[in-house]
Amino acid sequence: MSKESEETQSANQEVPENQTPPVDEHAEEVKESPEPVADQPSDQEGEAVASAESNLSSEGEPEDDSPVTLERTAYQELVEKSEKADAHWDRYVRLNAEFDNFKKRAARERLEAIKYANEALMERLIPSLDHFEMAMLAVEHAKENSLDSIKMGIEMVHSQLKATLKESGLEEIDALGKCFDPAWHEAVSQKETSEVTEGQVVEQARKGYKLNDRLLRPANVVVAKAPVNSEESTS
Repeated sequence: MSKESEETQSANQEVPENQTPPVDEHAEEVKESPEPVADQPSDQEGEAVASAESNLSSEGEPEDDSPVTLERTAYQELVEKSEKADAHWDRYVRLNAEFDNFKKRAARERLEAIKYANEALMERLIPSLDHFEMAMLAVEHAKENSLDSIKMGIEMVHSQLKATLKESGLEEIDALGKCFDPAWHEAVSQKETSEVTEGQVVEQARKGYKLNDRLLRPANVVVAKAPVNSEESTS
């Protein structure tokens, strides 16, 4: 008998009623063993998870626009603070505008001060200018015997002019006979002489002037120099 006929015959055999089919012990063990159950979270962990989920869900939702109720005292404080803020803002705007106007006015006054800084000096020089014009007219109509009077008039005008400038702070730098000082003098040449010590001013080509201890123009001077022959003799 072939192998296929034996399998077919064994499959067609019926199991008797009084005889139970064999049970697979391994199968019963698999059925009886309980399925693994995941650890159930505790009550606190469950509340934390629930609150996290609610926060995540509420992030995308719009804020509540319902009116906020305040006590009377809190409301009064907010009103007072709002009034103070408005008053401070108005004061700031006003002070800022006043400061801008002050800066513009100060700049304008500074320009005017620079423009008219010599106003007082010019007023003092006008009389000297008038006297010079009078002296020039006298020269035009002068006679031969009136030369002394013209000279006296010019000297008076010159003295008046010097006095006016001195009142304004102008001073002459008299360097003649003094030791050469490069801070106030400007040497234009040297002169060999044995009459004075070397480095002393022997001539003044042009006067210098200073204004309130500030140099305006140095004096052009000639400085004494020891003669060459005297130096050779001493050596």
